[in-house]
Amino acid sequence: MALPVLQVVIGSTRPGRIGPSIAKWIADRAEVHGGFEVEIVDLAEVGLPLFDEPNHPRLSDYAYDHTKRWSEIVSRGDAFVFVCPEYNHGINAALKNALDFLYHEWQRKAVGFVSYGGVSAGTRAVQQLKQVATALRMIPIVESVNLPFPHAHVNESGEFNPGEAAELAATAMLDETERWTEATAVMRKG
Repeated sequence: MALPVLQVVIGSTRPGRIGPSIAKWIADRAEVHGGFEVEIVDLAEVGLPLFDEPNHPRLSDYAYDHTKRWSEIVSRGDAFVFVCPEYNHGINAALKNALDFLYHEWQRKAVGFVSYGGVSAGTRAVQQLKQVATALRMIPIVESVNLPFPHAHVNESGEFNPGEAAELAATAMLDETERWTEATAVMRKG
């Protein structure tokens, strides 16, 4: 039986971002976990414009190729981990925009969060993202990974290594994401 697909979504698109290093770290943890087939999705590579669809996403009547491609990518996922920075006490625009493009493709799928930022470690962004995820009929996972001052955990090679507490948090989040992904599998088929 095929493993469910976990998409690790890099939410930041700005130059010089640390998101790809953190995404690789959590993707590696998910591979070791063994409950998922893991795919990294980089919003900078997806390249969505500011939301421009003329029809409401609930209609799934997409006018533009970039939306159709985004729909195909998200539809492959059975669960998600959003790697999200906190900008000005909230969600960054690129991730919110990517969420707004679609509706049905997100439904009945678990979503975990790896957030990062200064002293708050991105937790305010996650609280806002949980509201958005709930409106999209996703299942936000309570367990999360919150990374304060993440640049302090990047070595000379650019690898991210946040230490044991983050490793334990990642395992707890992935365990719960796997449970919810299994529990909602029947709902996603119907």
